[in-house]
Amino acid sequence: MNLLYSTVLITITAVLLGVAIQRALKVKSKADYLVAGRSLPAMVLVLTLLTSWIGAGSLFAGAESAYRNGLGALWIPAGGWLGLLLIYFIAPRARRFASFTLPDLLEARYNQPARVLGTIAILFAYTAITSYQFRGGGDVLHLIFPGAVTSEYGTWIIACFVILTTALAGMSSVAYMDVFIGSLVTVICIIAAPMLYFKAGGWAGLHAVLPESHFHPLGTINFAQAMEFFLPTLLLMLGNQVMYQKFFSAKSERDAKISVVGWIIGTMILETLIVAIAIFGSALYPTGEIALHPRETIPYTARHGLPALMGALLLGAVFAKVISTASNYLFSPATNLVNDVFVRYIAPKAGEKRVVIVSRLMVVLLGGWALYQALYAQSILAKMLYAYTIYSAALTPVILAAFYSKRVTAWGAVASIAAGTVVTLSWDSIHGHFPAWLADRDAIFPALIASLAALVLVSLITPKPTDEQLARIAATE
Repeated sequence: MNLLYSTVLITITAVLLGVAIQRALKVKSKADYLVAGRSLPAMVLVLTLLTSWIGAGSLFAGAESAYRNGLGALWIPAGGWLGLLLIYFIAPRARRFASFTLPDLLEARYNQPARVLGTIAILFAYTAITSYQFRGGGDVLHLIFPGAVTSEYGTWIIACFVILTTALAGMSSVAYMDVFIGSLVTVICIIAAPMLYFKAGGWAGLHAVLPESHFHPLGTINFAQAMEFFLPTLLLMLGNQVMYQKFFSAKSERDAKISVVGWIIGTMILETLIVAIAIFGSALYPTGEIALHPRETIPYTARHGLPALMGALLLGAVFAKVISTASNYLFSPATNLVNDVFVRYIAPKAGEKRVVIVSRLMVVLLGGWALYQALYAQSILAKMLYAYTIYSAALTPVILAAFYSKRVTAWGAVASIAAGTVVTLSWDSIHGHFPAWLADRDAIFPALIASLAALVLVSLITPKPTDEQLARIAATE
């Protein structure tokens, strides 16, 4: 059986590496590396958006929540679904702006301090997201080769592969690897889910094994906890730099808008299937090893609950999905360091070749930082919520205000980014000093409240944006 699993993984790895090398040969300029030469058609955009969004957060953190909470786990992806409906109207505006990173937008609409603080928030959030992709990939390799590869060793292997393939060709490599991965994962999950449903005994078998709370819309959680899952996902989706960079890479505004329709359909189907597979796995394996490590529900169920070939393909799909999402969230902050720090402040006259070389170096350095975080992360679900909260509170309000508000000021945006970031990073240290109703909550509510309050109050006491400031973003309206 190990030969079968090895063959599947080696084949997937070879295809991904081949795509990365082939796309690397086409990289000639900064635009080629950072935004794929602004040439991505709608179908490529659909698959790369779908694949970059659904990674270890869904396959491990979402599965852990589904194992424990049943249908309540759907509150995590549901925030993204609502966000996608709103993004349909944002995508054309983003493509019209056609920059390289979100801090470009923040400086154009606000000022340089907003750009710098936005870059810092993105670095914290995205390296954290990358780190739990590495950790999830290490878990997959450990489950496939339990006697030969520990989770930690597997994490090292995944990290090195992701850093290599991402550094080779940047956005072009990431996007075209996603085409293969997105197609593979979608097809395998559509086939695997009904097979596991019937193996678990169908609806009657699930009800016989699982607690009744698993079938309630909230599962085992209350409404406040559901909102702590829902809001970070919604707000991350609305302000997600990875998404905006894909729109910046689109061939046209029309391709950007069409891609969102396919993304909505694909995401709702695929994330529902992932939660369903995890629930079926919890019914098949309610005790034992998996009960101690519920984040591994989907790869464990793939290995032990499906026929050998289908199990190998599902495990391979999970492995590929983790690699894709890690590549996306590693590449994104690297573009920030290059475009928003190196080119903006250190070497504004740097040539195209030098920018590409520095970009690759930034991928390696940030990959090392994400690997360090991965080796010390205990809970993928906790790490996911931490990363989502930083981004949701610090950046999403000011990004949406950039497109839709003419009253928010530059210093209101700076105060908002700073407040959201500081509250999130310090919440674990300070929450014990607040009343119990607030102290028991995750950081999303206090961080978002602080961010919005700073945005509104500071904007009210500082001068309105000038016509010149508003004109910088007017082309997107």
